Amino acid sequence: MSDIDPILLSVYARAFRSITDEMSVSLQQTARSPILCEAKDFVTGIYDGEGNMLEQTENLPILAFSLAPVCKYILEYFGDDIHPGDVIFHNDVFSMGNQNNDVAVYKPIFFEDKLVAWSAAKGHQADIGGAVQGGYNPNAVEVWQEALRIPPVKVYEKGKLRKDVWDLIFANIRLDIVQEDMRAEIGSCTVGERRIIALLEKYGLDSFERHKEALFDATRKMMEAEIATIPNGVYEGSAPVYYDGRHEGSKFTIRVKITVEDNHVTFDYSDTDAETNGFVNGTYTSSASATLLTFLQMVNPDIPHNEGMIHPIDIVIPEGTILNASYPKATTYGNHLCPNNADAIIRALAPVIPDRITAGWNQLLCSLSTGQDDAKNDKYVDIFFMGMKGGSGAMKGTDGYDHIGMIDASGGVLDQDYEMFEQQTPHRLIKHELLCDSAGAGEWRGGLGVETVFEVGSEDTQVVTFGDGDFEPAFGLNGGGEGTLNIIKMTYPDGSEVVPKNKDLILEVPKGTIYYQQAGGGGGYGDPKARPRDLVAAEVRNGVISADVAKSVYGLDKVEAAD
Repeated sequence: MSDIDPILLSVYARAFRSITDEMSVSLQQTARSPILCEAKDFVTGIYDGEGNMLEQTENLPILAFSLAPVCKYILEYFGDDIHPGDVIFHNDVFSMGNQNNDVAVYKPIFFEDKLVAWSAAKGHQADIGGAVQGGYNPNAVEVWQEALRIPPVKVYEKGKLRKDVWDLIFANIRLDIVQEDMRAEIGSCTVGERRIIALLEKYGLDSFERHKEALFDATRKMMEAEIATIPNGVYEGSAPVYYDGRHEGSKFTIRVKITVEDNHVTFDYSDTDAETNGFVNGTYTSSASATLLTFLQMVNPDIPHNEGMIHPIDIVIPEGTILNASYPKATTYGNHLCPNNADAIIRALAPVIPDRITAGWNQLLCSLSTGQDDAKNDKYVDIFFMGMKGGSGAMKGTDGYDHIGMIDASGGVLDQDYEMFEQQTPHRLIKHELLCDSAGAGEWRGGLGVETVFEVGSEDTQVVTFGDGDFEPAFGLNGGGEGTLNIIKMTYPDGSEVVPKNKDLILEVPKGTIYYQQAGGGGGYGDPKARPRDLVAAEVRNGVISADVAKSVYGLDKVEAAD
């Protein structure tokens, strides 16, 4: 386009990112729940008047790629009934939402009486109604047993609070902190609205529209160039999913067929197993988001994250599969099918782009504790983020990241601060440290996992577990070794030991129980005996690997290890 200023195009791209970053800072600083202000389990984004992605700050990538589809649905849902000052809530998994607990705020942005953009924020809320406090119900078989469904609904209309709607929503949610966190999301969107309007006042609507389209086009070409480096062909991969929360011994398989044709790629999940009659299903949005974030780790990291990025990518996930459950199935677990989905994609593409894929990441095994904090006379909900973050897989030329967490978070979810964990819950942290020998061995080793222990500080604590990282360790590639398995166990004050299932709801855990969790390491890449000797010796000295493993797996003798 001859009327496109390349310098101004770069200014727009960076301005869009700056806006979503500022929205993210605003939300983190004003939210109350540690899930948001500590762990940063949220995303912020801006979209054009048609709901196309302009930019997003992906603290949790799987949430980020769910915002644009809902924005387009909201436009279709309300039609012309969208006005300045409107604020819209949404979480409904059967109208393009990804998970019930992930509640979004959308704010339309008007300039010169025209709808020109949207700002949006989505965060994991501490409670969303349903049968179980905290939102995870491993016994659920339908959506109403999981959560309050929020289809697109205006909580502010033309700038005025709809108190009846607000009260209806929050009368069905247990914790007052959720109201406060949703106000923080609204504030974040207001920041985005102000910054977009300031940009339009500076450069004008015509310039904004022209350069936006040019940015989409340039991004599309960048993605097409990346896809073109993958040899044409059809590549297939699979990964297991263990136990649906209801049927002991149940096992399901995710199957993906990846077709690369010049500068276009299709991910087809038509052969994936059918949906379950239990807790373990996904939505189209959560599963497509998992596909995108996994593929993005295999291409140029400098590609802007806007609508042009996804134009050369098709994702086919038939309804009725475990990745796209039909109404009214339970789907809260859907985000956590991402690691399994990622494993299938990695296995499919490993033979053709071995330099651009990682070995397996540690799978998820997570827990959530809820109860009454007697010292504060208040309820609490805590997702134990620090205990669940294992290591990532290694890749050619690079060790895996230690204690990074799930691939769907890609390092975005942070640990709780130790002191804040003890302030926000009645529990007492005893131990949290990197776990020796947890990483898969290799010329490039996997990332380390962690070992975490805390003492339960309230009577009749409820513990929910979810994940399936206790069945298979993270896989190695090209001669690399496996990581280690995940473990959760609880030792009650009477000395009895409870090992929960990987999708479990345990009521009345007594005060004084010692909770133990191990998050395993990532898979290794390449022959361990090719790892530099001085590096192996240094890692023995630093407690990363033991002398026994250094000798038996890496081939380092005791004399070298001691030097």
